[in-house]
Amino acid sequence: MVSSDRGRAVLATVMAMGATGVISACKDPVETRYEPSDAAISRGLAAIEKAGCGSCHEIPGVDWPKGRLGPSLKGFDDVGLIAGQLPNRPGVLASFIRNAPAIKPGSPMPPMPVSEAEAQDIASYLYGLDSD
Repeated sequence: MVSSDRGRAVLATVMAMGATGVISACKDPVETRYEPSDAAISRGLAAIEKAGCGSCHEIPGVDWPKGRLGPSLKGFDDVGLIAGQLPNRPGVLASFIRNAPAIKPGSPMPPMPVSEAEAQDIASYLYGLDSD
């Protein structure tokens, strides 16, 4: 329970910031659409295969394995929130890919053995997927 005026002000600011993040995550997808380069998409698929992301996720373009432990990543850029909680933005996704438990404590996704550049390329690949 917050007992001081300053504490209530801090709590109100934090709550407003959280609401702003959720509202911005729900913007019209056309306004926030990220268009990755073809080169980044190609590198992303290679990084996905190297890291073994398909062992937990079904990922279009990855024929085997087709994991079912994590969610399907088909049409990923149309998902409003990453892991049901984080704004779906390229930088947030790359950080989540590298170390999900640090970004969202309690996440069942383990830290992945990928570099920052590889994580950015994986994010590019996921944002380049068609939702069809």
